[in-house]
Amino acid sequence: MHLRNWQQKIIDTYPLIIKQNRRFILKAPTGAGKTVLASEIIGRFYKDKKIVVLCHRLVLLEQLEDVLSKNHSVRKLAVSDKGPAFDGCDVLLSTSMRAKDVLADAILKADLIIVDEAHRVSPNGLAYKWFLDDFENRGKASAQLMGLTASPERRTGDQRDQLNLAFDAIIDCANINDLISEGVLVQPVYRPHFVHDLNLDTIDISSGDFPVASLAPAIIRSSMIDYALWSYHEEREHLSPKPISAWFCADISVAEATFQAIQESGIEAAIVTAGTPLKVRMKLLAAHEKGDIEAMVSVGVLAEGWDNPNCNIIVHLRPTLSKVLWGQSVGRGLRSAPDKDKCVIIDLSSNWSTFGPVEKLEWNLWTHRRSYMQFMNRFNWIGQQQDHEDAIETYLLCKNELPNGMRCSHIYMKSAFENETCPVCGTYAAIDIYKEQKLDSSLNENKLHTLFFERVPKVCGEMNLSVWSSLDKKAWKSATPKEQVFLAFCMAFAEVSGDKTRSESDYWDATLAVEARIRAYLVENKIQIVKQHDFDLADIADGMLAGTVIRTLQAHYGISICGAVFSNQSVSECDRKYHKAIKIAERLAMIGCSTQDNLPYFNANDHLASL
Repeated sequence: MHLRNWQQKIIDTYPLIIKQNRRFILKAPTGAGKTVLASEIIGRFYKDKKIVVLCHRLVLLEQLEDVLSKNHSVRKLAVSDKGPAFDGCDVLLSTSMRAKDVLADAILKADLIIVDEAHRVSPNGLAYKWFLDDFENRGKASAQLMGLTASPERRTGDQRDQLNLAFDAIIDCANINDLISEGVLVQPVYRPHFVHDLNLDTIDISSGDFPVASLAPAIIRSSMIDYALWSYHEEREHLSPKPISAWFCADISVAEATFQAIQESGIEAAIVTAGTPLKVRMKLLAAHEKGDIEAMVSVGVLAEGWDNPNCNIIVHLRPTLSKVLWGQSVGRGLRSAPDKDKCVIIDLSSNWSTFGPVEKLEWNLWTHRRSYMQFMNRFNWIGQQQDHEDAIETYLLCKNELPNGMRCSHIYMKSAFENETCPVCGTYAAIDIYKEQKLDSSLNENKLHTLFFERVPKVCGEMNLSVWSSLDKKAWKSATPKEQVFLAFCMAFAEVSGDKTRSESDYWDATLAVEARIRAYLVENKIQIVKQHDFDLADIADGMLAGTVIRTLQAHYGISICGAVFSNQSVSECDRKYHKAIKIAERLAMIGCSTQDNLPYFNANDHLASL
């Protein structure tokens, strides 16, 4: 089998990967060939071994069966199957809820368990918790758990349901830009518009995203669908080969309104939803792939497991606080095909300005429970571009009024076009988004990093460190909740290792070990950190400045223990310590700390009993 460059690299390094990690995710973009790689790994490293492959949807099971059956003896579990696992096969395919007795037997015997679309793994959910527990407690000690996904991050704030409880590491296999240069994927070309009459501010997002029951009526009332059709008709005129588009909608009401508007404009369209019968869905998608149906309008079924390499326009009509949803849906249009050199991404949902281009998304196995709040600022990513140390990128929002009465509302980079005119309407009637939205009013990590490395050495040079560093108990005992988090950051910076880590697993091992030591110190000294609603970087910055939130005693004590580190560590070591310390402080703020701690890496009762 001919392997792509990134696939061959993983094959070459796989023995080292499994030596360093037992539970890991292979991350590669949609369309890169993760299933083919999994088949090759099985053939190369697990000959005559037992393999379990899990996924969450029947459509994905069938796709996996097609690929894996070419080279392996495969059995797809039915709901009613009974008896021993691996009876007449080496590879067992299933969802996590099918024939659980057979699957439970398989997990005990398996040498490798593969989970497709691994971002769906819920370590605390009914579908996955039982098998994760069985793998950890009863599975073969030599077995591996390997996840496959393009977006290794859970859309949840539940600390019991984070991916880092199921996997130890993300193995970054390939990035979108490399695959574009190799011709595996095509270049995304973004056309973002800000729909000014879409009001999301009053929608309750306590669930972690915009609930469709509130989101859909807001979309229908707005001009989003009108913008989508105007933009789509302009883009389709310049596409070669012919336009084949996928439209991602929030719910059925939005999809039906979009479908009707597309048809009325003279374009052949169809709708697929989770309620569309499988045979009907497959027939419609086949017609779409051939181009007989130009526009496929969908609700919740095309973001995963759907492959149409001929799709060259994505229209996004689903505002979200989940970069997973954004990344998965855009990735569906990037597969290469004959004569296809790009995919146009028409974004009416402000997801591009919130999360950024999909080729620049970053992923984490752990996120705090209110991490989605930053995405309520629908210009979040644009604001971040102003803080690059190397080059500042300024974005403009075109406010030119069009003949149809709408504003252009296209978002574009200031320096990318001659005379800074809008590439869509050809006029200059723009505002600087950063200045207009006051995106510099909140502190971000880039600014805090700069402040920390400038301020700490300077202040410490003027302090008597021996005096201040002896005030630890007094500083902690009188600290407010915000001051406690500041002190936790400073203590973590002093304690955590500045050594390089070989993998994300090593990184988290070092980080959580120090977090456990800090928790031990706190419970021993009867100091409780109450779980907070948010982790505010501005509070850490305030401590660096001995400002209004962090008082002088706590600020100077914290700076003194940080300053001692600067005197005997290199800048690179301090930088690595700083990033781990931010994570530790964030976790202590969002999880809290008390004598009731019962975490995988620290049990307060056990620790106190050992003293």
